[in-house]
Amino acid sequence: MPLTVPSEWSTHTALWIGFPSHANLWQEDLEAAQQEVIDLVLALAGPGEERVRLMVCGEAAQQTARRRLDGVPGVEIVRGQFGDVWLRDTGPIFTLAGDALVGASFRFNGWGGKYVLDDDDTVAEQIASASGVRRVEHDFVLEGGALDHDGFGTVLTTRQCLLNPNRNPGWSEAAADHALAAALGARKVLWLGDGLANDHTDGHVDNLARFVAPGVVACPVALGKDDPNAEVYAETARALAGMRDSRGVALQVARIPSPGRIEDEDGKVAPASHMNFLIANSAVIMPTYGDGDAGAMALEALADLFPERKVIGLPSRALLTGGGSFHCISQQEPAP
Repeated sequence: MPLTVPSEWSTHTALWIGFPSHANLWQEDLEAAQQEVIDLVLALAGPGEERVRLMVCGEAAQQTARRRLDGVPGVEIVRGQFGDVWLRDTGPIFTLAGDALVGASFRFNGWGGKYVLDDDDTVAEQIASASGVRRVEHDFVLEGGALDHDGFGTVLTTRQCLLNPNRNPGWSEAAADHALAAALGARKVLWLGDGLANDHTDGHVDNLARFVAPGVVACPVALGKDDPNAEVYAETARALAGMRDSRGVALQVARIPSPGRIEDEDGKVAPASHMNFLIANSAVIMPTYGDGDAGAMALEALADLFPERKVIGLPSRALLTGGGSFHCISQQEPAP
């Protein structure tokens, strides 16, 4: 039976969102991160026309979410167990097997052993069960944010992440191609090199390059002379311009202004990316980082790529302290 991972711009039955729930992890950023997620949920349930399934962990987080979101149409609060909010990586990848929706799940090892937290390895099972879909387990390490899909079997990824020995030791491109074809119906894997500087995911592609339409990939263009990822962005665009998708169509490359140099409170470069946008049924939600003109220019560029959707920028600076943004905390449940 043929397998397909639907494109993110295909119609969703629901969007799963993780809610920051652990004070010991988020510390002084907890309330701000929760507020950013609440603002995201309101945008998704409103202009985004999504059914949002907000996954919370623990009584305190559940009560906070209820105080802010009870009665909002289209929002369901789901109590679950997880180490942290990064459902893109710990949740299932919803795949169509013929006309049936299945949840593909993989081994999760805390991004190469860097952040191993209780219950993260059970999230895929919880979400698949709550969604009422059959779960299919695959015996290799994979995070959803390491891949991007066009709905025709073309997969974008990075060598830095997928071939990292801290995931699947000894993997080659050929071995990864075979595994992704068997598990997700990948017909062609497009290999990029490195991801963003200081990205603890080892270069997830959803911070670097994203399909925005069949045959069209968006990637950043550096902003400012001190953009720490200027060379990576230039090499990514060059590589994409020479690639073809699974249909044999040459890729069109759209450039989105990066946030420029964004630093954390210790002055270390943070892996901030406008590419971590979330495509909803009727909207695109893009993270901003207090980057002023950069955010405005990126929103304008995205609006040109998604003329049929409302493009919205929302702050994500607190979420960034945890290492990710809106795409990282989400997982779409496609309509079968």
